[in-house]
Amino acid sequence: MTGPSEVLRDGFAHHLWATRRLLDALDALGEEELDAEIPGTYGSIARTITHLIDADDRYLQRLAVADVPPYVDHGGQPVAVLRERLAEHEERWAAMLGALEEGTLLSRVDRGEDGIVDPAESLLLLQALHHGDDHRTQVCSTLGASGLDVPELDVWSFWAAERA
Repeated sequence: MTGPSEVLRDGFAHHLWATRRLLDALDALGEEELDAEIPGTYGSIARTITHLIDADDRYLQRLAVADVPPYVDHGGQPVAVLRERLAEHEERWAAMLGALEEGTLLSRVDRGEDGIVDPAESLLLLQALHHGDDHRTQVCSTLGASGLDVPELDVWSFWAAERA
């Protein structure tokens, strides 16, 4: 029988797999293609995928400590750098999910005027999954609108690739 913990782990396995696959697709692109952007998205392909990975880093920080440094916009980082950061995130997400299972993951988020969210574990975990899907979709929309190949990143493709 599948338990809630396994479902959440599968959600993050898909999140990381889809981001890795998207980086694989972006690895073959030139600078001009990575600078492509379309209205209604976060920004260029490079800036959007960097923002996704930056945000994951902040969610991971917030799960570990209450106060995080102010956000730094890294613009668009090279795919090789993003791939290294993603590999580090895989280990950190696994550790956070392990702490959640053990009951030792305790987070709070101070949203300034919006107040304090305590406990904030669910908020941060759900936001990471949603945020990743949202921005991967934006990058894929930009790829498609630019006439470039769009990788299959959906859960069905993940399940076929990873569970077959």
